[in-house]
Parts: sequence; C-alpha cells; structure tokens
Amino acid sequence: MASRLLWASRAASLLRISVPYRGFASVIKDLKYAESHEWVKVDGNSATVGITDHAQDHLGDVVYVELPELGTEVTQGNSFGAVESVKATSDINSPVSGKVVEVNEELNGSPALVNTSPYKEGWIIKVELKDAGELNNLKDADAYSKFCDEEDAKH
Repeated sequence: MASRLLWASRAASLLRISVPYRGFASVIKDLKYAESHEWVKVDGNSATVGITDHAQDHLGDVVYVELPELGTEVTQGNSFGAVESVKATSDINSPVSGKVVEVNEELNGSPALVNTSPYKEGWIIKVELKDAGELNNLKDADAYSKFCDEEDAKH
C-alpha cells in the first residue's frame, strides 16, 4: 500500500503543470499574469483572458459575470467587466490592449465556471492583440506566485 501511494505521489508530481501557492491554489506555467489577478494566454495574435485561481478563491462563489460587447476596445490595466460573487463585486481588468473578438457566453448560464475551471472553461474574453510588447509588463507564473504569497502575508 505504501509503495502504491509513493508511486502515485511521484506520478502526480511529474504530471503537475502548475505551481502551487498557499497550499491549494495554483497558477499555470505558460500564462502571463497581471497584479490585478487576471491571466492571459497568447496564441499568435489572439489572447484569452480570465481571472486567476487566486482571485476566484478570494471572491467565493461567482454568481454573475458582466461581459463586454464584441468589438469593444480594451486597454491594458483598465476594467472591461465585473465578477459578482456572494462576497463582493470586483472589476475585471484587461491584462492586454486590443479588440474583443469573442466572449464566453457559457458564463451567462454558468458563472460558477470561473470557480470550477478558471483556466479552461471559465475564460472570459478573447482579444485580438494590439501590442504584444505589453506582455512584458506582466508576471510569469513564478513571479505571480511570489506576488500572491506576499500579498496574502500582508492580510
């Protein structure tokens, strides 16, 4: 039994693609992060945006996501929508500038996807990038994890 548990533990650590912090939340290695707790995944000239696991954890159960209209111009660091939870309502800031080319309509009927799958099914918008150089203003996974640890230590 002990050897099965040890093997399972080693297998899990080999398959892990995230960096844990605070013991239960995670960040994904190939994403970029804003200090306002949004993530961005870039694929060519397209960027998918959502809120981080850390953010959804602090918000609690999400009950509503305010989505922008298609074609809306978003600017790095500025609000484009909001997430309402049982605890609070928080603005969602864009980690990049560009034009909204897709919104996650699934969130209209299932806003809790932001809680259950913040990095996959709970994405919020897709943006046509205006300036890929803005990605240099964002944090990588390790820097974001450290930022969250420091932020949590203050509270």
